[in-house]
Amino acid sequence: MTNSKDQYLAEVWSRILEYLMNNGKLDPTLMETFYRPSYLEELTSTKAVVVTHNIIARQIMIQNTDMISAALVDLHYADTMIPVEFIQESDLEQLLKTKNINPVDMMDEEFESMPINPDYTFDNFVVGDCNRESREAALACAVNPGKYFNPLFIFGNSGLGKTHLLMSIGNYVKKNYPDKNVYYIESLKFVDKVVKAIQNNKIDAFKQYMCSMDLLLVDDIQFLAGKEKSHEIFFSIYNELVNNHKQICIVSDRQPKEIKGLEERLITRFASGLSVGIDSPEFETSKAILQMKIKNSGNDIDEVEDEGLTYIASNFSGNVRDLEGAWNRVLFYAIMDQPNDSVIRFETIVRALRNQAVISDKTGLSPNKIIKTVAEYYNLNRQQITGKNRTKIISNARHISIYLCRKLLDLSYSRIGDEFGGRDHTTVISACAKVEKQIQSDRSMSAAVNEIEKLLSA
Repeated sequence: MTNSKDQYLAEVWSRILEYLMNNGKLDPTLMETFYRPSYLEELTSTKAVVVTHNIIARQIMIQNTDMISAALVDLHYADTMIPVEFIQESDLEQLLKTKNINPVDMMDEEFESMPINPDYTFDNFVVGDCNRESREAALACAVNPGKYFNPLFIFGNSGLGKTHLLMSIGNYVKKNYPDKNVYYIESLKFVDKVVKAIQNNKIDAFKQYMCSMDLLLVDDIQFLAGKEKSHEIFFSIYNELVNNHKQICIVSDRQPKEIKGLEERLITRFASGLSVGIDSPEFETSKAILQMKIKNSGNDIDEVEDEGLTYIASNFSGNVRDLEGAWNRVLFYAIMDQPNDSVIRFETIVRALRNQAVISDKTGLSPNKIIKTVAEYYNLNRQQITGKNRTKIISNARHISIYLCRKLLDLSYSRIGDEFGGRDHTTVISACAKVEKQIQSDRSMSAAVNEIEKLLSA
């Protein structure tokens, strides 16, 4: 016997189809083939669920999600545009099973989101040329989840602010869309949750729980590489969320195609959205970040000599963590060396950091400045030079940067390797030897190296 709820949903669906036909929104053939056999399974103030008879009907109807949502508003079944989810009839039984899962089980500790740091917001993210594009893309996704770039893939070296941006998206959505479900997870934690869910025979419940999210934030996706079962689970969740216009944002230390051990089907899906990089901060941005960190630590910028701020920003601009570490070391030395002074002097800062800064006393150069100068000379960015890309122009620029770090700073091969994405010292030795040989035999290479050295000494 049909209950009153089923009758109501059937009536709503019938009126929607009639409305779409009368307004010329649908071709009659599409209506009879795909829409008429489907039905409305659920309608609330926040979403509608439509059941389709096969996967083809589901894919066809997904393309007209906004049209159905608008019809609900026009017919006064919804106050605003709400998400419309489509499931196949063959999957309905699993959905109904999941609905009967004990809410306590659904909120087991192994299912829950990792905490999102409330201090990471767009307001306190310092913007410069190195990160402006990624910040704008992240904000666009936060303002209109699922509407623009899906997935948003942010890549860059460690310590450049990727996690800050990821959590900023989460905090913005939680504040401005309190009805949306936000989920943040590091990829290794995701693997742990998959393993525990399988062990506890809860993998279907876990997938259903994840698919109920409106915003999925995944940190350090590169660590998912090589985890085949987790690939399968993540792929299933990913497809379901994207198909239902739920926002996914991912960060990594490299571009999708450079992540070894990740399934090709995941790589292609990541690449289908928007990929944006974060570069190492230039001097001005580094100094602004440093000033913000000083304020956040409860100190006044006026309590630090400006020459000292410039010194720190110039020599620790590789990433934000280096800046934080340098500042904490300066604070320690200031407490020890000048306990009664109200201003942290330049001399104290130099003394605190003299064994930490990668800088040549003769030239005032640093690896960051060399990489930046070479990148600008070849119209590249730092990420390309320190990354894994092996195209000829990028490889040449990388080799020249390594060679100049060795020649002008006399750094150890292993230390240079650290500056270039953790490369082995033998790779650094090979790059230096290659440039030395090319300088002797290739006039264009010799001219380029000489010109870059002049730029560095200017």
